Amino acid sequence: MNTASRPKARPTGRITSSALLSAALFAATACSAGTTDTDTGAGSGGAGDPHIRIAVGVDASYAPFFVAGAEGLWAKHGVDVDLVQFAKGGEGVDALNAGQVQMAGNSDATTIGLLGQNPDLRSLLVYEDSGQYLKVVLGPGVKSPAEIRKMAIVPGLSELAATRFLESKDIKPGSVDFVTADPAEIPALTKQGDVDAYVLWEPWPSKGAELGERVLETTGDYGLSYQHWLLSTSSWLKDNNGIAAKVAAALTEAAAKTESDPQAAAQATKDAAKIPTAQTVNAVKEIDFAVRDFTAEDLEGYDDTAQFYLDTGKLKSRPDVSRTVQRGWLPDHTKGS
Repeated sequence: MNTASRPKARPTGRITSSALLSAALFAATACSAGTTDTDTGAGSGGAGDPHIRIAVGVDASYAPFFVAGAEGLWAKHGVDVDLVQFAKGGEGVDALNAGQVQMAGNSDATTIGLLGQNPDLRSLLVYEDSGQYLKVVLGPGVKSPAEIRKMAIVPGLSELAATRFLESKDIKPGSVDFVTADPAEIPALTKQGDVDAYVLWEPWPSKGAELGERVLETTGDYGLSYQHWLLSTSSWLKDNNGIAAKVAAALTEAAAKTESDPQAAAQATKDAAKIPTAQTVNAVKEIDFAVRDFTAEDLEGYDDTAQFYLDTGKLKSRPDVSRTVQRGWLPDHTKGS
């Protein structure tokens, strides 16, 4: 990968804090759900470009979205985008279902866990894969996995990763108490001894290491990887596949830029989400950023994740992942773009 520095790109996309916009967006939900906001203004598109909101998280794994704004790629592909930031990916999916946003980025595992109450979700493409970005962290006084009695988890990907980690060490997940917490709280809880371990994405493993905790391994070390999907809903896509294709084309170019120029990606992510540049540079080393269609192997993995939620009672019935995952949508809608 080319890590050469480049001049700072001028941000052209609007970035919105979920804390600031939440009330206003919920108030507008009744009249905007399932529709595209056609207001233009000084955003990331040109005059007359369709305006949409996309939910993203606030860690470096969302770098391609920030790069698309900084490099003017939304405008290049004919769409005006506001990025709405959420602390957890699942909150962005909730906003998608409420009509606050029209698209979202989120992990495969977390999304599958939400399908029970959100059957309208549709996954259009994969834009990243990794078995290294999530790491297992042990508390300062925990010498081995056998000593784990409590693990902090975030529902979704983190919980799945923690369960598979325990199984890989021949520890019955039922013998360990799972404590649900927000990602930012977990390193401190572990430092205090309230929990013994966790499995999370960066920057929280690195934050834990700064507090004297020990990064034991990555999820890839025990055979678990995750993907991020670009999401929308069937009701919105019914009349807006063309707009979604513009987003996909911009994200394709942005993901390639993220891989080829981590320094530029780091600067864009810092400008948009206040993420230190070193975090994004390291993330590019640990994450494969590339837009692609789904494979048969992907679908097998998604079925395994769906079975996890069913077996643990998180879902009452098996989610229909094949209906959610739109295999073939990407090549069908972005030919020649």
